[in-house]
Amino acid sequence: MQKGRKYTDEPLGEIQVIKDFLPAPSELVYKEDTVKVTLGLSRRSVDFFKKQAKKHETQYQKMIRRLLDLYVDRQGE
Repeated sequence: MQKGRKYTDEPLGEIQVIKDFLPAPSELVYKEDTVKVTLGLSRRSVDFFKKQAKKHETQYQKMIRRLLDLYVDRQGE
């Protein structure tokens, strides 16, 4: 049998609010225009993305594309 959690009224100390960095669900469903490119990547990078894609049941190319899109969005023009 699991022991229950014990909550107390002790002070939490200083609380830091973290800016929400996750995209809204509506931002995840749109299909953006894409352009085909030929790009040479290191074996190490491709292997990493393939392993992660398999783990998360998605395509590794989509993960790489999303990573690049997030990078571009953070740069601000």
